[in-house]
Amino acid sequence: MAQARLKAAFYRGGTSKAVLFNGADLPADKAIRDRIFLHVLGSPDAYGRQLDGMGGGISSLSKVVIVEPSERSDADVDYTFVQIAVDQPVADYGAMCGNMSSAVGAFALDEGMVAGLENSATVRVHNTNTGKIFHAIYPTENGKVVEEGDFEIPGVSGRGARVQLDFLDPGGASTGKLLPTDYAIENLEVDGEGRFEVSMIDASNPMIFLKAEAVGCSAMEAPADLDANADLMMRLDRIRRTAAVAMGMASAPDAAKLSNPRIAIVAKPAEFSALDGRSYGSSDYDIAVRMVSMGNFHRAITLTGAMCVAVAAAVPGSLVNQIVTEDGGFTIGNPSGLLPVQADVRSDNGKIFASSATAFRTQRRIMEGYVLFPARFLEDA
Repeated sequence: MAQARLKAAFYRGGTSKAVLFNGADLPADKAIRDRIFLHVLGSPDAYGRQLDGMGGGISSLSKVVIVEPSERSDADVDYTFVQIAVDQPVADYGAMCGNMSSAVGAFALDEGMVAGLENSATVRVHNTNTGKIFHAIYPTENGKVVEEGDFEIPGVSGRGARVQLDFLDPGGASTGKLLPTDYAIENLEVDGEGRFEVSMIDASNPMIFLKAEAVGCSAMEAPADLDANADLMMRLDRIRRTAAVAMGMASAPDAAKLSNPRIAIVAKPAEFSALDGRSYGSSDYDIAVRMVSMGNFHRAITLTGAMCVAVAAAVPGSLVNQIVTEDGGFTIGNPSGLLPVQADVRSDNGKIFASSATAFRTQRRIMEGYVLFPARFLEDA
């Protein structure tokens, strides 16, 4: 069987990994692109390992990023994110990946789409999934991105150079409104499950926040233990799908996308052990968050999810606001450790407005070269 080659690079961005492509190198037909992406990542895989591709068997390791020069005056490059389902033939464009956002500007600099300065470079990025702009700021040396440094993030072994990500006007990324239902908190009636007090907030990505105790949890559990609770996972998915309808993101619960909105359980700080064995006390952080992504609890927290938490903390009356007492920046306790976040949220004539949300990541270019796929994918076009 004849093989075709496609130029690509493999990056870690924050706590995710993805195959990155220059948009100019890809076929124009979206259906062909998706078929290639699924093959390259190794999906669908009934065994959940993506052993026959570059994916890693979980949502944070099954991603594709497309980068190309932007025609917008306020952006240098366009960034399109594609979430590849592990066990289904699904290429989902419904959300943005905040973690991989840290690698987009580096890829643009490495590929010569943007010129770097002597000591730093700011890449203005337009995310096509949400229509939002963010600025990625990198340390550089001789115009090249510096990867080595002393900054550490939870979920990644070792240290690297700090990347600053400033998400501008993150509110309403998917629904057009920071508060899709106009309320910071409300009771959601879920068929077969009852009524739940939730906060539905759309900042960077739309999220549903639920008190952990409402579903019999503490938000200190390890992701694998939560995933193993089939009743819990089914209940959370029903809540998530019902909320998707309330947020105007689906016509019916069954029509809700797998990628968005996402749901998270939250709680006041308590002692917990992270996945690397480190222990944290209640005074070490400000809020505990366990978030579901693509049907499983995330091993850390998505960066867009963290940004939404940062904004939600400043929305008066929200479930997150009821827990977080710090003004400005604060720290999220997640399965992999602690993550500092901050957001600029203001009130204008009684309306809440999120000006920006900021987080810090590291990134690394792991591999560059070509990915292979059956040439008939192109012939079938």
